[in-house]
Amino acid sequence: MSIWTALSDIDYRHTHVDAGGVRTRAVQAGPKDGEHVVFLHGTSGHLEAFVRNLPAHAAEYRCHAIDMLGHGYTAKPDVPQEIPRYVDHLIAYLDAVGAERAHLVGESLGGWVSAWTASEHPERVASLQLLCMGGTKINPPVMERIKKTTTAASLNDDVELTRDRLRLLWADWDDEFGDELTDVRYAIYHRPDFQKNLPNLLALQEPEIRERNLLLPERMGKITAPTLVVWGNKNPFGDVPEAQAIADAIPGARLEIFNACGHWPQHERADEYNPLSLAFLADAQVRALPN
Repeated sequence: MSIWTALSDIDYRHTHVDAGGVRTRAVQAGPKDGEHVVFLHGTSGHLEAFVRNLPAHAAEYRCHAIDMLGHGYTAKPDVPQEIPRYVDHLIAYLDAVGAERAHLVGESLGGWVSAWTASEHPERVASLQLLCMGGTKINPPVMERIKKTTTAASLNDDVELTRDRLRLLWADWDDEFGDELTDVRYAIYHRPDFQKNLPNLLALQEPEIRERNLLLPERMGKITAPTLVVWGNKNPFGDVPEAQAIADAIPGARLEIFNACGHWPQHERADEYNPLSLAFLADAQVRALPN
């Protein structure tokens, strides 16, 4: 099965949106009058991370999976990509598609951006799902591993280095989509604009830059949106106590741990994640209704 035939049962649009002057790649699906759900990937990732989630969510919601600022096929401004810039880009995308409020689903870096957005722009965020979210601590070995593996996969022609970069994310190799996702990521990694942008894309892996972008408990404590934290018990970039600390810092947050799961719970455990997400979104809608 192809990652695109996985979407064959839904109407979707593969497009580019002008988000505040940034040409932004997006896949949009679902009823145009539905509540907006925006899916945000992780560092050096791309929208295909959510191919197993769009069909289930697009039955009711207006879904947007996007390549984030400086990632995938989205434009790459020649500036370090720090969290406020990602947030500005996300808000510009919401404005461009006419979404006054959106449910944000963020994996890793995408969760970091989503949580920061919720703390700065609470009126724009209907709910949060934070999937193996990063950004709450400085962990030099993990940051160095991300820098080295991403750089090696991008600047060398050996496709196995890209495959190894994906293997970091999953507890077990994905026999269904693994090879195709490797090809998709290899093509992105070897675009001249991606290679030129690497230092900007990896800026948050530098300790001094990361420190000023950390998602501290004080900021998480400002979040008022209903929040679901999802974690894999084999997440190579953060252990379960880190997930518990995130859930404890965000008022009213709920924590779900997936067993035998790495850094992509929405993909590795889509059969568990999709119904959990849909139930959470329905509950968030009910909670938003006026009394």
